[in-house]
Formats: sequence, C-alpha cells, structure tokens
Amino acid sequence: MDDPYLNDLRGEFNSYSNQLKKLKKKLLKVDVIEEQTKIINEIDSIAKKMENNQKQSVKVTKSRLKERKKKSKR
Repeated sequence: MDDPYLNDLRGEFNSYSNQLKKLKKKLLKVDVIEEQTKIINEIDSIAKKMENNQKQSVKVTKSRLKERKKKSKR
C-alpha cells in the first residue's frame, strides 16, 4: 500500500532502528555504569517510540483498508 503517511511512519521506524544499532554499539564500548544506565534509558525510550509507531501504522492501515472496501462497494 503506497500511502504518504504510512511511508513517513516507515521512515521514522527505520530511523529508530538505526539509532538503536548505534546505541547498542555504544553500550558495548562503555565501561562506566552511569553511562550504561543513560544509554539503556535512551534505548527504552526509542523502543517505546517504535512500539507507538507500529500501533499507529496498524491503525492507519486498517483505516485505509476500510476506506478501500467502502469505495469498492459503491
């Protein structure tokens, strides 16, 4: 389904995924507990954003499919 809003959501999700990869590498290199805690909190925050992004994507997809079904019935 080619939808500008869904494309934006996919782009955001990919961006979050890239941020997680970078933070994972950073976490493996850091030895200081305080710094590790900070990175883990950032990872948790991004994971929540990704989860919300996926929920929104599912809602929009369902909505778009309903719209298509209504149009096809006409």
